[in-house]
Amino acid sequence: MSLVLYDVGLAVAGVVVLGVTLLARVVPDRPISLPVLYVLFGAIAFSLPLGFPVPDPLDYGDLTERLAELGVIVALMGTGLKLDRRPGWPEWQSTARLLVVTMPLTIAGAAALGWGVLGFALPTAMLLGAVVAPTDPVLAAEVQVEDPGEGSEGEEVSDREGMADEVRFALSSEAGLNDSLAFPFTYLAILFAFVGASPSNWAGEWLLNFVVYKLVVGLVAGVAFGWVLARLVFASEARTVLGRSLKGVEALGGTLVVYGATELLNGYGFLAVFVAALVVRDYERGHEYDETLHEVTEMAEYLLMVGVMVLFGGALVSGLLDPLTVEAALVAVACVFLVRPLAGLVGLLGFDRNWSERATIAFFGIRGLGSFYYLAYALNHAPFPDADLLWAVVGLVVLVSVVVHGVTATPVVERLG
Repeated sequence: MSLVLYDVGLAVAGVVVLGVTLLARVVPDRPISLPVLYVLFGAIAFSLPLGFPVPDPLDYGDLTERLAELGVIVALMGTGLKLDRRPGWPEWQSTARLLVVTMPLTIAGAAALGWGVLGFALPTAMLLGAVVAPTDPVLAAEVQVEDPGEGSEGEEVSDREGMADEVRFALSSEAGLNDSLAFPFTYLAILFAFVGASPSNWAGEWLLNFVVYKLVVGLVAGVAFGWVLARLVFASEARTVLGRSLKGVEALGGTLVVYGATELLNGYGFLAVFVAALVVRDYERGHEYDETLHEVTEMAEYLLMVGVMVLFGGALVSGLLDPLTVEAALVAVACVFLVRPLAGLVGLLGFDRNWSERATIAFFGIRGLGSFYYLAYALNHAPFPDADLLWAVVGLVVLVSVVVHGVTATPVVERLG
């Protein structure tokens, strides 16, 4: 990279960081989502003759995977640190319904559209279903629990506040868990690519290794590492000037340790990070330091999200969507407006909440960094036909989700609460 391009890049990065600070002061109460603005900024920046390389996720597959991975794991820690409900039944009933019923139905529906409408080979169709299934923990901020203590157990709330709390909790907890639960289906698509779709070729390995072993290791590691991390974090108070300036950074260090160690054990690091965050949150429930930990992870999560969204905007104007056909565009729109909402309503049938709450939860299955990560991961580990078209479909899914969900999230949730 030339010195001039480097300096231009620093200036653009500075504008982005300033924008994070200044826009955040005026946008949250308005019907627009900040990620939309960052995508627009990226599109403008990469359209100018500044000499930036084209941010093509197919050309930079490893970088795409790592950036999205880092954004997701930091977001998972932040999500777990702000949830107050202790895991149990029926408190987490909405979460269980979304994971056990809605998510598989979403995978099946998107895969069927990819196979039946777009003519994707079965591995590619399966991958499409897996990558558009997770609700994103990064871009769903407007419809998630905002801070530790919001909607805590025993807190007096009105009926309308309770409606908003249930919507926020369901989408937050779903986003925290289904990023890890999408992994078995991503691995299933990879196995299809290597050994074919016949169950005799993959069923045993998939169930024992990619479902049972990796989920159990992720869960156990999350509990164990979370227990250790909680005791380290709350063992003493910051008394020095340097210690006070670094308050909350333990959450970032803990995120990286938990994720890296769990992955070394061949478990699902996404699951471990979220579970560890729940354990830390439960250790000193109500402690003011919980908010400090969450604030630091939220800031890191936001900066990573901004970087990815700017690059996404650059990819859009650099030809990411060029392979789209009319049928592919319709499939992408259907994933946002039909597949997830219908699967969500089916999963919430019989749930003891009114129609407005169930419809809101079903509709706001926001897609984002998690979809980018799983798609980049799979394409880096196996050959899939029509990879460029698959990226175009997923890119349009995320774009539509960012715009539509971003614009409607604040007014809808405010109307409920």
